Amino acid sequence: MNRNLTVIAVIVVGLLIVLSQTFFIVDQRTQAVIVRLGEPVRVVNAPGDPDPGLKMKAPFIENVVMFDKRNLALEAEQEEVIAADQQRLVVDAFVRYRISNPLQYYRTLRDERTASDRIERLVNSSLRQVLGSATSNDIISGRRGELMAKTRADVAARANSSKLGIEIIDLRIKRADLPAANQAAVYRRMQTSRQQQAAETRAEGEQRKREIIAGADREVAITLATAHQEAETTRGEGDAQRTRLFAQSFGRDPAFASFYRSMQAYEASLGRGDTTMVLSPDSEFFKYFDGGPNAR
Repeated sequence: MNRNLTVIAVIVVGLLIVLSQTFFIVDQRTQAVIVRLGEPVRVVNAPGDPDPGLKMKAPFIENVVMFDKRNLALEAEQEEVIAADQQRLVVDAFVRYRISNPLQYYRTLRDERTASDRIERLVNSSLRQVLGSATSNDIISGRRGELMAKTRADVAARANSSKLGIEIIDLRIKRADLPAANQAAVYRRMQTSRQQQAAETRAEGEQRKREIIAGADREVAITLATAHQEAETTRGEGDAQRTRLFAQSFGRDPAFASFYRSMQAYEASLGRGDTTMVLSPDSEFFKYFDGGPNAR
């Protein structure tokens, strides 16, 4: 009885082992390469031919290697690039790719670790070649988009020619900076340049200020001269009109004219109060002190 149970147990265990070696599950996010005796023979859930779920393979002679079907990201190590203007730059880049041909990918690269190393070398080589033909200013800001597109196309072409079984989706330059040893010198040059520009701007502003002040002073002088001229003209016209009116009035009443002139003489000679005059009592100068405007 015990022997029969042992045989049954062995059969069940063997059956389970066979079943585990026969059936496998492929997730919709992965793709499986069936390897028969070390040679890849087919793909399950390949791009363009999705068929996830429970699958079968020949037990013991076929193995399953799973690969990610989604887009993969790889950050390349920092690479020092010499630009066309002989400026050294430290460039950080990352690339996004996907496994488009799992059979070719397995034959050439075997696993993701080897693929990352191979792709990173392709990226660094393309960066040195493409960025080496551009100036540092183009790399940092001027033509970065164009240079990234050119680098991506170059990496994609190299990956195709190397039969890596991958599709390059995107390639970006995250950072392009000067090496730490050169940054201080460049910053000093930039500071000196900015100081020169500031000095030139201040000098131009000072010159402009002086021109504005000189122009304003000239306008003030012209305005004052014009106003003075107009004032003198108006004063002269007023004096002429006054003289004309006085002449007309004096012609009508000579006595009043004589009185008015005497009052002006009194004001001019005695108005300040510190004038000393020596005259005879019957002098014509004081004739209006006794009799008013009709005195003789």
